[in-house]
Amino acid sequence: MGDVCRAALNALFALRAFLARLLRPLLDSAFVKQLRLYGRRLAAAGTAGHPSNIRPRLKILNVMCYLIAATTLLYAIQQALTDYDRFAPMVHLNLAIVALVLLVPFAHRINDIAGGLLLVAVEYAALIGFAAFFSREGGGHLQYLIAAAAAFVIFGLERIWLVAGVIILAVVLHLYVWYAFPITGPTTPDQQAMMDSLYTQGAITTFALIAASVYYAFSLAEQAKAETDAVLRNVLPDSIVERLKANPNGIIADSIDDASVMFADISGFVALARSLGAHATVDMLGRIVSEFDALAVNHGVEKIKTIGDAYMVVAGLPEAALDHAPRLARMGLDMLATVERLRTENGLPIALRIGMASGPVMAGVIGTKKFSYDVWGDPVNLASRLEGQSIPGRILICPQCRSKLGEGFIYEAREAIDIKGIGSQEAWFLIGERSPGDPPSGLSLTPMGHRQSRTAS
Repeated sequence: MGDVCRAALNALFALRAFLARLLRPLLDSAFVKQLRLYGRRLAAAGTAGHPSNIRPRLKILNVMCYLIAATTLLYAIQQALTDYDRFAPMVHLNLAIVALVLLVPFAHRINDIAGGLLLVAVEYAALIGFAAFFSREGGGHLQYLIAAAAAFVIFGLERIWLVAGVIILAVVLHLYVWYAFPITGPTTPDQQAMMDSLYTQGAITTFALIAASVYYAFSLAEQAKAETDAVLRNVLPDSIVERLKANPNGIIADSIDDASVMFADISGFVALARSLGAHATVDMLGRIVSEFDALAVNHGVEKIKTIGDAYMVVAGLPEAALDHAPRLARMGLDMLATVERLRTENGLPIALRIGMASGPVMAGVIGTKKFSYDVWGDPVNLASRLEGQSIPGRILICPQCRSKLGEGFIYEAREAIDIKGIGSQEAWFLIGERSPGDPPSGLSLTPMGHRQSRTAS
């Protein structure tokens, strides 16, 4: 039995893969993409003037109305082709429903519940008309059951009393139809076949509308969730996002024994911004920061924030990394190369000063509105001070960084500098990463790639 089940599952998976390959060209065709575009526009009809939290509900309501209009039009055509003289009142009623339901997107311009109220009024009245003509065996009263799910979608949870009223009214009308419009007298086989067909169609339509409405509601909810999750992951590290989702009200606070912090700042930015103007300044910063963000991903380090033209990045948190210092050092060297390339491309006199420090830090999520993931500790202050003491086109590092980077990099010693809050501090310029062909410690590479004599470090 188990082998049979596995074989059946494998066959289903193979069939799904085959259908996916078969339909992929069609789904990716320009025609289908255009249809999707028109579908999204139809779903959004009349919703533009409403807040973003209201628009999804109105889109769901629009889709429901289009489905109701389509199925009702099919009923009208079927009845007209079957026996127009006999079913003329129902044909006209169905066409009136189609016209009124298609007005729902226009009713959104009044307020966010006008369309829903119009749909409820039209459907509730029409179902009584169907029952009066076909009796309760026509199955039209089954569609009152849609209200149990659709009312929440149409009016939202914030109007729970309106939702409750719509549902209660649907129950009352459903029972009223059952008792007020029983089939009268004997039925001929042809009449019974018609009743059976109507009841079947009513049942199918009811379940289809409920399923379609709930599906579309959940698809919009999933889309909104995915968009929110993407925004959240742009603000916070992935592991922090997962911790927040697991415990939304918990405090995110960590002590990290060893990490590296880097600050970068564009030299002379204020004067440059004044000469460029707002648009060109934002464009320039956007391009630089975007390139830095890509470097952060490539080097496996975590961007913390930008403050004006300052860029803060860390390595070794929130996930520990033994090579946090080399990661951040390579990131800094690539940042210098990036700014050099951009300076050549756009001709702007931009240069980067960088400071880097290592040691124990603390990190956590601060605030409930516009919250952020931030880092504190002596290395943070030291990296900021070193950036201020650096020179354009150079990375200034602390003794801890120098020790952790070891002999895999090339340095240039600098005289001791006075750091506010710390005092006299040794520091080195990080020149580049050592390769087998590099000269011995008596020589170093400048940021421009030339070799020069220097004091051994």
